[in-house]
Amino acid sequence: MKDHTDDVAGIDAVGTDTAGTDTTTTGTARAGTAPSDDRTIDVQELGKANLTGFQDLSTGEIDTEWMVDILFRLLRTPSPSGRTDAVMQYIGDIVNDLGLDSTVTRQGTLIVDLPGETETFDRSLVVHADTIGCMVSGLKPNGRLSVVPVGTFSARFAEGARVQIVTEFPDVVYTGTILPLKSSGHAFGDEIDTQGVGWEHVEVRVDERVESREGLEELGIEIGNTVALMAGPQRSRSGYINSRHLDGKAGVAIALAAAKSVKEGRLRLPHRTSIMVTIFEEVGHGASSGVSDDVAELVSIDNAVCAPGQNAIEYGITIPLKDMHGPFDYHLTRKLITLAQRHELPVARDIFHFYRSDVAAALEAGAGARAALLAFGLDASHGWERTHVDSLRACAELVTLWLQTPLTLEEWDANKTGDLKDFPSQWQPAIGERPGDMQHEGRISNVPRYRPDEDPGTDPQPDEG
Repeated sequence: MKDHTDDVAGIDAVGTDTAGTDTTTTGTARAGTAPSDDRTIDVQELGKANLTGFQDLSTGEIDTEWMVDILFRLLRTPSPSGRTDAVMQYIGDIVNDLGLDSTVTRQGTLIVDLPGETETFDRSLVVHADTIGCMVSGLKPNGRLSVVPVGTFSARFAEGARVQIVTEFPDVVYTGTILPLKSSGHAFGDEIDTQGVGWEHVEVRVDERVESREGLEELGIEIGNTVALMAGPQRSRSGYINSRHLDGKAGVAIALAAAKSVKEGRLRLPHRTSIMVTIFEEVGHGASSGVSDDVAELVSIDNAVCAPGQNAIEYGITIPLKDMHGPFDYHLTRKLITLAQRHELPVARDIFHFYRSDVAAALEAGAGARAALLAFGLDASHGWERTHVDSLRACAELVTLWLQTPLTLEEWDANKTGDLKDFPSQWQPAIGERPGDMQHEGRISNVPRYRPDEDPGTDPQPDEG
């Protein structure tokens, strides 16, 4: 591993590494700082200028087999939202074994301390350990159970699922199967195919000799009991992992593998980082508490959307630019993309249309951080899911790279607020619009500044200092 004691090399104002060949540069600037106002910026390279994709960084060495082993152990530990204490204890034990300090919030969120060169938590890596599941909503006269979903997913993907019914007593757990109300072709013929799809059309068949509501009560089954869908993880020779609940738990395994790499590889982290493992992401408020006010950058690891019409990739990293909550941070997303590209990690850009993550929960709760999502490949999310080992490893490697970089706009991001004159707006291209000219599509310029004596019909002019 290369020694990172000295400051890493920056990039010049047009995005060329200072360690590499200089091509049409307009001067050099430390990464994360804006050029002086009297400099003309090459607009073709402007979008790259703020990205800290240092060539001399090395990805941390990822123990892939350890990561996959941890993932399978997590998958076999049921943890629907609202019933997560066991999996959080297990994750905490892994963190302790890695020699890292951690704390647990009142609700049960785990916050792991990944030491860096600052005293405050300047970064947060957020993952979630909770999964989708069900809850008993009624005890039926036929000895079966009606259920409602915990999290958002279709009953279509619950049909046929093997489940565990977790009672109020820790040592009393029953197994069963979620079935359509008409589940026998021999009994119902073509009605099997014409019955509706929805939670009102399924029930849980309990693996006990019970044929009445009273029999269920004698077993100790009650309304509100958790019904956990068994994951059934399998790994193919070609590197695919098929399982329920990869959404969430693969992200935890990636974060733990990255932390192990940082710890064992003694990587230099310029910023102290918290790894936050949340427990209510699937119901919308996982990261709504626990993010430090000092955090300047927040990255959540969660699943990509690999499906027709999407640009996500199953074998690498996907960086979404937007989900249903809105755009992710302009600068941080492009920094992650550039880091991956410069280190030849497979990466794609995408937009997730029906999707939200812990990023949304944190921002809605008032987090003042730049925020982005780093997504591992996943096919058939919230159904019978599939990912690939190559994707998990690539994501973990990108995390180790990100952790070694300065903050995205280093000097500006070091403080929660600053003066307008110091705001690094030069790093985002601006479009100047000519009033009344329907054919003109605008022109990219240095950031135009407000001038009260300027003729509103003239083109906006770049600030000349």
